[in-house]
Amino acid sequence: MPLTPGTGGNTVNGLVHDLGRGLAGTLLHQAVLAQDSGQWDTVHTTARTLVGQPASVHPAGASLYRGAPAVAYVLHAADHPAYRSALGDLDSVLATLVRTRLADAHRRMEAGRPPRMHEYDLISGLTGLGALLLRRGTHPGLLHDVLRYLVRLLQEPVTVHGEEVPGWWTSDSPSGRPDAAWPTGHGNLGMAHGVAGPIALVALSARAGHSVAGQHQALNHCCHLLEERAQYRPNGATAWPETLTIGGWIDRSTMPRRPGRPSWCYGTPGIARALQLAAIACSRATTRRLAEDALTTCAADVEQLARIDNATVCHGWAGLCLAVDRAAADTAPDSALRRVLPRLRSRLATHVAQHALPRTAGVLTGGDGILLTLHTLNPARPVSTGWETCLLLN
Repeated sequence: MPLTPGTGGNTVNGLVHDLGRGLAGTLLHQAVLAQDSGQWDTVHTTARTLVGQPASVHPAGASLYRGAPAVAYVLHAADHPAYRSALGDLDSVLATLVRTRLADAHRRMEAGRPPRMHEYDLISGLTGLGALLLRRGTHPGLLHDVLRYLVRLLQEPVTVHGEEVPGWWTSDSPSGRPDAAWPTGHGNLGMAHGVAGPIALVALSARAGHSVAGQHQALNHCCHLLEERAQYRPNGATAWPETLTIGGWIDRSTMPRRPGRPSWCYGTPGIARALQLAAIACSRATTRRLAEDALTTCAADVEQLARIDNATVCHGWAGLCLAVDRAAADTAPDSALRRVLPRLRSRLATHVAQHALPRTAGVLTGGDGILLTLHTLNPARPVSTGWETCLLLN
């Protein structure tokens, strides 16, 4: 199956090669179902559409969730012989893209400036590209280069308006763009756009046998960081703030006391899973209990659950269920976290039965992610895990 790369920042249709909101997410959903059913005709039709339009390889527009890397991720996840040729072409494209992005990031670091969000995050940045390298397995040396960059990002502070803040403190507002209302940028703890993404990738890489200098120290440092920033609620639940202003970083009394929505992207589910993975990698039993207890109480906290108003993976029931399921797989068979899973699966199924699926495609905000989650979490027909690497849950 031939590949048509594009050099610009956009494709003919920007959503064709979008994993989170477009046809790439649809292909991932179809491919996982085909691995179970053996029926590949629909998958091949979608794949031909996907590779038949120019896919962005431009550093400003290509990432795990957009452009050529998104195509590579879903074709690899499909694991079908028909896609090997296209994947071979994409491997060289991916290597060039990652080297360019790393060079830009190191120049920024040497200048002492804080990063833009899209430099390092999961959705648009080097963490996402590292997740693809980890899943693909064809460029271990390049993955190690990404890990070395992330180890530096996690441990080397930057100075913003005279204050020392972590190296992942972004100059952007939470929208991902500079904003006069956020003159000192912000700190983001979430999985999609914040520090939980790099933590999870570094920990998952360690689990897979990829080790670089400083990796263990960086994970220990991040365990301590998330332990310190945990907020304990009167009802016994534990949560983290979604974002931090520089005032909230320096003076914790100014941090929001009410937890955000229990979402995969910004909320406690993604953060707790990242902390659990880091604690396992560092053999920190107390930290691991904190992460697992936080996720357990989150999944049972009526106030937090009341804030979920949709079924999507990004910020709805599907994302919460996937985070709990993947975290529970790393606990004992009789753990409290495992016991909350049936109730959560029931809440997801009930919501889907009572509400129409989103009209949009994709894994994050579309119906594909919801249906893929229901298929994955079906206890009667368990699905082999692995596609969730794009969420850094596994």
